Amino acid sequence: MTEYILRFIIGGLIVSAFAILGDMLKPKSFGGLFGAAPSVALATLGIAVVQHGPQYAAAESWTMIYGAIALACYSVTACHLLMRFRLAALTATMVAFAVWLAVAFGLLAGLGGAA
Repeated sequence: MTEYILRFIIGGLIVSAFAILGDMLKPKSFGGLFGAAPSVALATLGIAVVQHGPQYAAAESWTMIYGAIALACYSVTACHLLMRFRLAALTATMVAFAVWLAVAFGLLAGLGGAA
């Protein structure tokens, strides 16, 4: 339970810091770019280092990178299916989700995952 509270507080502080930074910079959407997911990831990695050591956190960070690459592939696929092929949103997202799964688990199987 303490881990979740700590993750909530650290994540909230990082989100707030990026929101303040986003208000000061142009364009205003910059703050949203580094919103919830990166701040929670940073909090999670910090807790992983403290509880499990740097080796575990390193393995965990690689799986986060694989997920980010898979998300980029999902986004490009969904965009092409929607804009170029004019598929319905549900169809495009289902196909793009299959791409996300294939890329994420392909990277995990091919390059390794968490220890």
